[in-house]
Amino acid sequence: MKLFKAYTAFWVLLLTACYPAPKAAGQFTDSEFDTMANEMAKGDTKDITVDQLVRIKDKVVLLDSREKKEYEVSHIPGAIWVGYDNFTVDRLKTIDKKAKLVVYCSVGYRSERIGEKIMDAGYEDISNLSGSIFKWVNEGYKVVDTQGKETKKIHGFNKKWSKWVKSGEVVF
Repeated sequence: MKLFKAYTAFWVLLLTACYPAPKAAGQFTDSEFDTMANEMAKGDTKDITVDQLVRIKDKVVLLDSREKKEYEVSHIPGAIWVGYDNFTVDRLKTIDKKAKLVVYCSVGYRSERIGEKIMDAGYEDISNLSGSIFKWVNEGYKVVDTQGKETKKIHGFNKKWSKWVKSGEVVF
């Protein structure tokens, strides 16, 4: 019996050493995040990185393609809500078709789809924010609430996707 227990303990230790425990929310590398975000955002809209956006932010029209409840929790300062499920190009009627537009969502999937719709409507310069608002907050940039006040809250979309948020207070 002692031999069996020792043998079992040996294998348990060996297996736990070889197979790391699943990662908790926020426990991922930048490379893992970028791989996931790039896969989600495949499409025809060109990408722009967070660093690139920071350098030109005052020269772009920033569009939030998340749902209204996500936008109301927090958004990138200056962003205009356009939505996803009920998106309509009419929400852009006051924006010049030659304006430089940057679309974002949580990780890039929805903003890619909206970016393609905007291109189809004749807008000429559309970019998808690579990694979107999750990447923005993970890199330490601020978000604001509907009153324009800085907040640490970030809508996690759902429990599965909220694991990609490293900083801030995730809410649903």
